[in-house]
Amino acid sequence: MNKNFNFIAVLCCIIFVLNTSSFAFCAENADLSLNKEQALIKDEIVENILKERTVQKPYVHLNYNYKSTIKIPVRISAKERIKSENDVYVGQVIEFEAENDVFYKGKLKIKKGDTIKAKVGTIITSGMNGIPASIIFEDFEIAGLSRGQISNSLEVFGQDRSLIVFPLKWALTILPPTGSLTNFIMGGHVKIKQGKTFTIHYCPEWL
Repeated sequence: MNKNFNFIAVLCCIIFVLNTSSFAFCAENADLSLNKEQALIKDEIVENILKERTVQKPYVHLNYNYKSTIKIPVRISAKERIKSENDVYVGQVIEFEAENDVFYKGKLKIKKGDTIKAKVGTIITSGMNGIPASIIFEDFEIAGLSRGQISNSLEVFGQDRSLIVFPLKWALTILPPTGSLTNFIMGGHVKIKQGKTFTIHYCPEWL
């Protein structure tokens, strides 16, 4: 009886080890197959989408005087009206106009009325809890000046309603779940009127 029991126990152990090895082998093969499928998908994306797309690198300040803190404000105004962030796209060129003459060391660098071009770098849509939308303008270009001498970016926001939403949310916490309803209050859209003024900076000692 004991011999039969020992034989059955050994046989069960052998079967268990074989099943475990088979499972591990199948799992390893499944991982290899999955990795191959992912590699094929990545190759297909590269060939069909990314390979034909040219990406323009943004201007980078590689060399300039890091110790210089000279910044001359330049007031600019929008030449055209932007109704909301949905009316523009990333990479679009937007024209502004200089609102004042800018001098440096007695020389006229920017003349009032000069056209200043910028690109739409980032568009952020409005969010819940009153978080406003915004547009980030980048790569400012002014004739006769290096792009490295102009402010890196200008961010324009819509109406920030979070200043109203959060106090209201805390006031309503005593009546759950009414406080959570304020999550659905969206922030304002970006609205830029023609002639609306903004300020960027001219850094003459930058390259």
